[in-house]
Amino acid sequence: MSDLKQQKCEACNANAPQVTDAELAELVREIPEWTPVVRDGVMQLEREFKFKNFKQALAFTNRVGEIAEEEFHHPTLTTEWGKVTVTWWTHAINGLHKNDFIMAARTDGVLDA
Repeated sequence: MSDLKQQKCEACNANAPQVTDAELAELVREIPEWTPVVRDGVMQLEREFKFKNFKQALAFTNRVGEIAEEEFHHPTLTTEWGKVTVTWWTHAINGLHKNDFIMAARTDGVLDA
């Protein structure tokens, strides 16, 4: 697994740079199960996690919520029976920042824990 999950998010504001195309290509290799998607003109990272039931999906959702609160960086979480879809992007810059890749890697770490 990448060292991204050991990194901390940096404070981000509206002037922070979005990842470049070269950075995107490099960073996405470190989180291969995540897919860059464009929704309403905004680049985002998304992954679907599968579970045996709703209880497991909800527990995972809550653990992701805890790491989001630790970093004060929050995803879109869609929790369904047996499935959680997690979507990361930086709202302040309307796109992807390195923080999103860090949080995607840390989300993978929640699954491994």
